[in-house]
Amino acid sequence: MGAGSWGTTFAKLLHDAGGEVTLWGRRPELVETINERHENADYLPGVALPAAIRATLDPAEALDGADFVALAVPAQSLRGNLSGWVPLLPSGAVLVSLMKGVELGTTRRMSEVIREVADVPEERVAVFSGPNVAREIATGEPSAAVAACVDEQAAVGLQAATMTPYFRVYTSTDVIGVELGGAIKNVVALCVGMSVGLGFGSNTQAVLMTRGLAEITRLGIALGADEHTFAGLAGMGDLTASCMSPLARNRTFGENLGRGMTLEQVVAVTKQTAEGVKSSEAVLELARKHNVEMPITEAVVSVLYHGTPITEAAISLISRSPKPERYGV
Repeated sequence: MGAGSWGTTFAKLLHDAGGEVTLWGRRPELVETINERHENADYLPGVALPAAIRATLDPAEALDGADFVALAVPAQSLRGNLSGWVPLLPSGAVLVSLMKGVELGTTRRMSEVIREVADVPEERVAVFSGPNVAREIATGEPSAAVAACVDEQAAVGLQAATMTPYFRVYTSTDVIGVELGGAIKNVVALCVGMSVGLGFGSNTQAVLMTRGLAEITRLGIALGADEHTFAGLAGMGDLTASCMSPLARNRTFGENLGRGMTLEQVVAVTKQTAEGVKSSEAVLELARKHNVEMPITEAVVSVLYHGTPITEAAISLISRSPKPERYGV
């Protein structure tokens, strides 16, 4: 449900793993292009899609008889979209969150929004996350991800539905950890991008990534996640890809800010959703609710929404009081 770059890539992944796939999109011209030219020219230009993938504007057609419903809309639009789809959801289908964000206003993770809106038990909600630069996966480059659900058999089922010769899937029951890793790495990637835009090099990027992982881990532990999750694909793996890849939209967004563009200017030239931009406020609110210190997240929010110059935010980070380094601290 969602024909952006990741939703389309996930549809191809399901097809390549042997599944029958229907892709829902909201724009008639995009759906027509996928069906007739077998290409998502807006989000994955030049990538050939299997002819067996059917795109539709009709959510009822897309959801009919589905075993897995993969939700790939922007995080802040999930509640509104899913509310309209609830009457169409097949009973017993596993609802899979592909989104990496935290809801503004409620600070709920995407799986929590799904459970609340669809009124389903947590055993029917899974999350799928990892180093998922869409275009690389769509072209068949080797990669991997984690399928997480509190019901281990549901996670195994999602694993089987997405494993291909080029894509390896691991399972987990740590939904909180897998989900937080995917959401907060976007905020860290914004900060890394800003540093690149300012002209800083590898040392600065490595510091931000490492301390960013510490922030993710601190909040994860406070919310009940397994700290070891953050050393894996959904933690360090996703963080590395999002912070280092020139294809990663949050890093690119931050890089443009670091080069001197205003927030409005960057939004205007950004074709796809950079989830960290809006989720950063929700992540910070969530951290404050649990008394978790997240200075990188605070710096990003300060730059995006409080007019703090990026150089001033950088100075505030580097001049923080000294302390011993311990894992997750």
